[in-house]
Formats: sequence, structure tokens, C-alpha cells
Amino acid sequence: MPIQRCVCSAFLALLLAFISGATSLFGQDDSLPAPDLEKRWDFHAQATVIPQGHGHFRALYSGPNSLSPYAEVATSVTSTFYLGRKLWEGGEIYVNPEILAGEGLSSTLGLAGFSNGEIYRVDTPRPKLTLARLFIRQSWQLGGWEENLKDDLNQFPCQCRSSRITLTLGKFSLVDLFDDNTYSHDARTQFLNWSLMDNGAWDFAADTRGYTYGIAVEADKACWSLRYASVLMPKFANGMPMDLHIDKARADNLELERRHKLKGHAGALRPMAYLNHAHMGNFRTTLDTPAYGMDITRSRTYTRKYGFGLNGEQELTGGVGVFFRGGWNDGHTESFVFTEIDRTGSGGISVNGRYWNRKEDTFAVAFVANGISKDHREYLQAGGRGFIIGDGKLNYGKEEILEA
Repeated sequence: MPIQRCVCSAFLALLLAFISGATSLFGQDDSLPAPDLEKRWDFHAQATVIPQGHGHFRALYSGPNSLSPYAEVATSVTSTFYLGRKLWEGGEIYVNPEILAGEGLSSTLGLAGFSNGEIYRVDTPRPKLTLARLFIRQSWQLGGWEENLKDDLNQFPCQCRSSRITLTLGKFSLVDLFDDNTYSHDARTQFLNWSLMDNGAWDFAADTRGYTYGIAVEADKACWSLRYASVLMPKFANGMPMDLHIDKARADNLELERRHKLKGHAGALRPMAYLNHAHMGNFRTTLDTPAYGMDITRSRTYTRKYGFGLNGEQELTGGVGVFFRGGWNDGHTESFVFTEIDRTGSGGISVNGRYWNRKEDTFAVAFVANGISKDHREYLQAGGRGFIIGDGKLNYGKEEILEA
């Protein structure tokens, strides 16, 4: 693919720039930048290994998309390097090489709310080096009080203004920018389940590994934030190649955030809406056309899918907080990117380890209930399959998950 060759070429050019820039930086002892706010380079790394397994259970029927009833164990490995460079005032560039390996239980089939939130990044048992992110971020400070942003993954330490505009352009993940939640958003440090770390009914645009190309704009003003992103969709469901026909294949996402304090404790509400344009199949059309043989790919045409979500969090006391998410999408077209969920509701509580003198610990419990639309359910009952679920001619109900 031409776009993949361009990305690889840009990656190599960036590495050369990093090497030459670092040589220049470290070769001038008397002009080293002051720490923190003055530093020009940023580097972080992480590695996550998640082994999972389940025992044997009784199943009256198992299809090609079923969770295996036989005991199994599977492990995923991800390691990400976060490299950042300041370019000019307000301008930064980031590159994230990522090493992936492993597999999910039952080849990541049979659970719409899958149990390992890292496995969607992994598409091969053998270690593979990939380019996860490559983007430029530009911010404009507009005024207001000062806010301190700490040094973090893909984030320079910054004394920012409460009113600012931030532009992101390149390859990134939509979940880097949208549907954030203090207590449940990162499978590497929080809940593992797909439908707890993100809104399960949000079919967010991405390739198989969770990344896409596009542009995002965020406007912050005091306790409000407004975010918009328009990004590429894949050519086919759960696919790697992206569809470059942006006039009829793209994803538009909008989120409003309202931060508040309740008796001195921080909280936030984040309503969200999205509209996906892609070459998708339609459940009802497939059901009503016997010639398609319950193959939804034969009903694919450029069409739309829309949905809404609400995300909230509230600190109760220092170190104790609760959260919830709710989501809905129209459920007329095939699940195309994230997972096969059309309705979802979740909630939980998180307790910091300061109460037992281990501030880096967290004890948390959450529950999520997931469902699918009427058309989606009838399609599966008629023998259709998606890219994750589809057990054949069974009665389909809610999926209920508890994680601690």
C-alpha cells in the first residue's frame, strides 16, 4: 500500500532526525536544557504481559465463532516506546514503535466484551515490530489560569493555559483522545475487559491493531472541553488496510466534556456522538435476500452507522471514585471495527491503595451488560456470523460481565 510505504519512509526519516538531534543535544554540555519544562526530548517505554485461561465447561453447541469449551491458556505481549521531540513553540512530534506477540483465548472469538483489552493490538503469535503512532501535535495558548501537565506518555511537562486549542495530525488511536475516564480506560493498568476500558457500543475507527490516520481538534476552556476528529475507516471489517475514499469512507467523532467538583471532589461528564461512513453490510438486507446465503459481505455498500455514548466519573473521597458508561448505536449495519456490541451499560468503583499504605495499588470492581440490536440478533439466529461472535441458530441474550 502506498500509504504504508510513506509511513515507513517517514519513520526512518524520523529515526535519523532523532539520532542527529540527540548527537547535537548531548554534544553541548554548556547549553543543556533545564529539566522538565525546558527539555526538548521525551522518552518513555512500557511492556505488558497478560496470561489468561479458562477451565473446561459444558456447551450444548459450539460454532466457528464460539469460545472453546475446552480448557485453554493464551498470553499476549505488548511493548511500546514513546518518543517525543519539541519542534517549535507549541509544536511537538511523537513516534511510537510497538512490539507485539501472542494470541487471545479461542483466537479472540466468542466474547463481544472480550477479556483481554490488549489482544486487539496483536495479530500474530510471533514478535512483530510495528509503527503504532506517528503524529504532530500543535497547541495554541489562549489565556486563563495556568494548569500543570505532568511528564507522561506522549506528553511533555507543560504549564498550559486553561483556555487553549490543540490540533493532532497523523497516525494515532481515537481512544487516546476520546472516552477517557480516570478509573477505567487503560487495559495495561486498569480493567482488562474491552467493554470496560472503552464504550463497547462505540465502533471507533481503527485498523486491526487499534490505530488510524486523521485529524483531531480539541478546544479547552476552564471546565469545558470540546473534541472533534475525522479519521480513516478500514476497507473491510476488522481489517488492516484503510479506505482512502474519504468522501464516502471516514469516521466523524464529537465529544463534550464538563468537569466539576462535588463537595470538593472532582468529577466529569462526557457525552459523545459518532458517525461512521464505510463499505458495510446490512443485517436486514442480508436477511431479506436468500441469494446472499447469510453472508453479510455480499450486502456491502457505502453506508452509514451512528451512535451515542455517555461517560461519567466522580471522586467520592480521596482515593475512592465511581464511574459509569452507557452506549447505543443504530445496529443496522455490521460491526466493523471494535466489537459486536450495539447497547452497553457499565459501572464500577475504584479504591486507591493509600488506605493500606500502597499508593501504587488499586482495588476496583466493575460490572457491564452488553446487548445487540434486533436486526443483529435475527441475523445471528439465522446462521450469520460477525468477526467475533455468531454461534449459529441459538437464542441470543445479554452478555453480563463482572471484573475485579
